[in-house]
Amino acid sequence: MDEIVGPQFSQTPDPYENQLRPKSFADFIDQSSVVENLRVYINAARDRGDMLDHVLLTGPPGLGKTTLAHILAAEMGHPLIAQSGPALDRPAKLLSILTSLDQGFVIFIDEIHRMPNIVAEYLYTAMTDFKIELAVDQGFGGNRLPFELSQFTLVGATTSEGMLLSPFRDRFKIEEKLTFYPPDELFNVVMRTARILGVKIDADAAKIISARARGTPRITNKYVARIRDFAQEWDAEKITTDVTEKALDRLGVDGCGLTRLDREILGVLARSGGKAVGLKTIAVSVSEEPRTIEEKYEPFLIQQGFILKTPQGRVPTKKAFEHIDAVPPNQSQGKLFDA
Repeated sequence: MDEIVGPQFSQTPDPYENQLRPKSFADFIDQSSVVENLRVYINAARDRGDMLDHVLLTGPPGLGKTTLAHILAAEMGHPLIAQSGPALDRPAKLLSILTSLDQGFVIFIDEIHRMPNIVAEYLYTAMTDFKIELAVDQGFGGNRLPFELSQFTLVGATTSEGMLLSPFRDRFKIEEKLTFYPPDELFNVVMRTARILGVKIDADAAKIISARARGTPRITNKYVARIRDFAQEWDAEKITTDVTEKALDRLGVDGCGLTRLDREILGVLARSGGKAVGLKTIAVSVSEEPRTIEEKYEPFLIQQGFILKTPQGRVPTKKAFEHIDAVPPNQSQGKLFDA
């Protein structure tokens, strides 16, 4: 299904991602619990002739939240309009979209946690009562212009559900969390991507890619595409283990799937001698935005046991020191490595 977008607020579809994106639940690999739950909710709503309740999809980036939104709309047989939270920076923009919708539309808002709170507050009544009132005068008792809306289903995607206002989050009656993929499921992603791209690949090479792709299909697809380029440059007839190892080394991806920036982050933490380091300090040290580190890099480093996230900051584990060949602090400096 093509995305239906407004002239001012549209997201430009990525042809490469669209080529690899599953078009149905049957093609969607892993996340079986999430997929089966959504299938039940959709079938039940469709059988009743009802709109699907609003859906919140959470989890690290690249796991398939956008893909599931497209599949959800297709399964419901309704058009989808895709937007991003940062783009909806004023109530007027939101109103322009909501008032242009016909009955049954699915609105997908990516990075919904980055939508300003004032815009989210306007969505409260829109999500429950399908009407919205736009303030036309400032101050207490100012005039408000009411608008009746067609019924719609809102699908929000977020990597930071804790940043959503509680009243806003409560209006999502369906909430599903996506988790990192195990290597055996990513192996299936590698093979599917190679088939779509017309690339020959050895099973052992696919296993290497799936083990280093950080549990993330988006990264898996990127690695397959880039390793294909190296194989072509090196006149290899197919992607072999040797081609894969050399290509990933050129990409800076080590045996644990860590990138150069991952290792730089661990280096900053190691130089702290095992003490907690604040996110902003890490960001300045590696010349990256704090939000990017928190949303893109930290989840995998935490999940793999390289760092701990504490109220005081980020703390390196013994595994982190070992991985970058750094000398860990003495046991007397704390109980961090007692286990």
